[in-house]
Amino acid sequence: MVVALCGGVGAARLLRGMEQVVGGPSITAVVNTGDDTELFGLHVSPDLDTVMYTLAGLVDDERGWGLANETWTVMDALDALGGPTWFRLGDRDLATHCYRTGRLAAGATLSEVTAELCRSFGVGPTLLPVSDDRIRTVVTLRDGGDVPFQDYFVRLRHAVPVSGIRFDGAGSATPGQGVLGALEAAATIVVCPSNPVVSIGPLLAVPGVLDVLRRRRDRVVGVSPLVGGAALKGPADRMLVELGGEATSAGVARGYADWMGTLVIDTADAGDAPSVEAAGLRCVVAPTVMRTPDAAARLSEAVLASLDGP
Repeated sequence: MVVALCGGVGAARLLRGMEQVVGGPSITAVVNTGDDTELFGLHVSPDLDTVMYTLAGLVDDERGWGLANETWTVMDALDALGGPTWFRLGDRDLATHCYRTGRLAAGATLSEVTAELCRSFGVGPTLLPVSDDRIRTVVTLRDGGDVPFQDYFVRLRHAVPVSGIRFDGAGSATPGQGVLGALEAAATIVVCPSNPVVSIGPLLAVPGVLDVLRRRRDRVVGVSPLVGGAALKGPADRMLVELGGEATSAGVARGYADWMGTLVIDTADAGDAPSVEAAGLRCVVAPTVMRTPDAAARLSEAVLASLDGP
């Protein structure tokens, strides 16, 4: 069994490739919920939904999120009323959030609702929220003030410098149903090319997760989210620098070294390999840009083979 630690778009694409290599039933994805938010009275789980829609073959690949062939009647009507539309939700996507919110209000856990949605969408891998408890990523802006993650990422277009990140609720959260057991039983634990700070960080902040990863360090392999020192999507490179790190694969390695044994970096960053190994990780160099499902499958093969290499 392969267990993957996941954020959104990059993780979803790697999982789609991995499903081609080992098959969906062999994959469990532990997904970040720090990005979750409440909009229009609805519980929205952006990373869970991006992974779910991608594995269902329904994602809008051009945007990287939401459903393909979406319509926007509700958002257009809300805009005409003068309501807030900076976080746009398509009509069919809204149905997912309505279902989730209703089931949660009826007493179901986020894990239970996620399983129900995945069955409805025909998703092969198992998707596990990192916790059923409320976790919210809060961003401290360098110019002062705290904002919820989605305000920073979407409303402010992640274009403002940050000085701090915290994960409200994570320290007292209980790991989601099956999360620790999956990590303990996994033959391989894959850390997807997600933002180390705000996608992987909330997973590590849930009590018990980091302890398992440290014990199983030799079976943990990650994929750097940086290519040529830059993030392909999102603010990972800028966040790393703004929070005192560096936007290189070696910088990523130093952040992960306590609990990860192997890091796969892109061929564009092959020069970082000695620094990655100096940080205490094995380094594997391979093409990591997933422009097509076939490229994602080839990367998945390299990632899964890396633990059996010399």
